[in-house]
Amino acid sequence: MAFSLSKLFNKTNSEALSNDSIEAIIRDVKNKPFGTSENNVLFAGLNELGGYYFFQTIIVGALSLKSKTGASLLFKGENFELKLKSDMPEFESESSDIKGRNVTKIDFQIEERDISLLEKAQLSSITIKVKKQDILFTKYHSSEEEE
Repeated sequence: MAFSLSKLFNKTNSEALSNDSIEAIIRDVKNKPFGTSENNVLFAGLNELGGYYFFQTIIVGALSLKSKTGASLLFKGENFELKLKSDMPEFESESSDIKGRNVTKIDFQIEERDISLLEKAQLSSITIKVKKQDILFTKYHSSEEEE
């Protein structure tokens, strides 16, 4: 008789089989994290192409998604809230060489006037909503920043 611990604890196979950690992801990826969740690290930055501005995100971790309806990104902070929509409705996580670790790239449209507000904001949380799933990230602060 087959028995699955992952089904008992409502974990997906990638979450149940992965020994990956937030610290390992941060150590392996050379860019500075923007936010962290329980099983994922959010890397992000602003970019401009032909007068259009984008907030580019890369999520590295256990998250595995496939969407044909897009996503939204919600920033919350002290007296601040900004919601962005993905620029493309279709995207999909790609597996990496490390077992249980996926990479999900999503670009979000941002208005030029919102860029300075976002840069000045004291963010407390970042939420990515895809389908019926909310992935909550807290703003990343390295131990070097706190010193």
